Amino acid sequence: MKRISCIAVLVLICSFSQSNVYGQDGQPDSLRLYSDVAKNIIETALSEGQAYDMLVELARDIGPRLSGSTEAAAAVEWGRQTMLDYDLDNVHLQEIMVPRWVRGPVEQAEVINSPTVGTKSLAVCALGGSVGTSELGVVGQVIEVKNFEEVKALGPKAKGKLIFYNRPMGPRRVNTFAAYGGAVNQRSRGAIEAAKVGAVAALVRSMTTRLDRVPHTGAMHYAKNVAKIPAAAISTVDANFLSDLLKRDESVRVRLRLSCQTLPDVPSANVIGEITGSELPEEIIVLGGHLDSWDKGHGAHDDGAGCVQSIEALRLIKSLGLQPKRSIRAVLFMNEENGQRGGKAYAQYADQNGSKHIAAIESDRGGFTPRGFTVKAENESFANIERLAHLFDPMAASRIIRGYGGVDIDPLNKRFGIPVLGLLVDSHRYFDYHHSANDTIDKVNERELELGAAAIAIMAYVLAMEGV
Repeated sequence: MKRISCIAVLVLICSFSQSNVYGQDGQPDSLRLYSDVAKNIIETALSEGQAYDMLVELARDIGPRLSGSTEAAAAVEWGRQTMLDYDLDNVHLQEIMVPRWVRGPVEQAEVINSPTVGTKSLAVCALGGSVGTSELGVVGQVIEVKNFEEVKALGPKAKGKLIFYNRPMGPRRVNTFAAYGGAVNQRSRGAIEAAKVGAVAALVRSMTTRLDRVPHTGAMHYAKNVAKIPAAAISTVDANFLSDLLKRDESVRVRLRLSCQTLPDVPSANVIGEITGSELPEEIIVLGGHLDSWDKGHGAHDDGAGCVQSIEALRLIKSLGLQPKRSIRAVLFMNEENGQRGGKAYAQYADQNGSKHIAAIESDRGGFTPRGFTVKAENESFANIERLAHLFDPMAASRIIRGYGGVDIDPLNKRFGIPVLGLLVDSHRYFDYHHSANDTIDKVNERELELGAAAIAIMAYVLAMEGV
């Protein structure tokens, strides 16, 4: 009887303990207590947020910020000064060398002497990293392809021709980033594969689901021991026009003129500032976006939004008097678009300094309505992050799913194995603007941008308090 009574007492003690640790909703009390914090962050972001005002300064006033440009240099100083103005700790620059590609004033393409349409201009822009043409340009008969297998099959027929890649982003894909992933190799490697079969230039359908006459740029690459040929993006409307014309006349010829060139590397910097942890300052949560952009539009969604959200997340935490146990650091990465040197250099810097990073969050999908986070992490860490989903219910942003974190924080994952998270947003409009003259400040909604900053602030604060 005494043994049974002892067991019963132990059961009661354990039950009482469990009732204190877990509430009726199944959430640990320690996490349920953050619900009020999350609500305060959201309400403060919507009523007193400053992310949009920062974005006006960065995107509209400074403008597009291609690595190595004077605008990129101005953005570095803007980032440093803004962090100082918000009284962040340890504000400094991490100097790096970045590529310097210049578009130049000439970007022209035209169908010439067609018996069907005569001479007709096409809306094009050079792909980032492309070589230029001579002043007279290059002229070639156009061959349309959908993939690299079709290019290889052309063999000698492609010599002296202009290869036209016309595989659209998959319209049936709900996830537009998945659609982008299924098409973007035409842009990144199209010139390489075309040059292998003797083509003189490459035209690539713009990476967008939108039908318009605005071409979208982006990075392309060359390979050792393969000729460097010029490459340009063609607008989706003109891609359809050219494709239809080729169905009627296989002898269509296009002249392409580009004045772009690559200059020697120049110095630039990542911009860093933080809130120092109150108990474990040596343990760091990184928040980031990339400060550079392509030289079309304002670079507002890509990725001015991510930069101002990272700063704003720290500002929100400070303004509410919250004191995270671990340090939360904002990093404005330089050169994500055409070299990724900022992200790689930061991971190396963290390694050399023996920094103990425990998680990183990136915003690089545009300043749209937040839906949750993608997470690249081991099972236990993923589960620990997933249980925070309820904190984002008030803004309908509670999707915590496995996925890619971001280009600039992925080196931290590869080097240290830490969890990396990407802000997940409504992506349906992103590729309307991405890498184009459409990416301007007026395309950003203030409330959506501020809510994204709030989501980052909540996630960063709770991870800084609870760890992963």
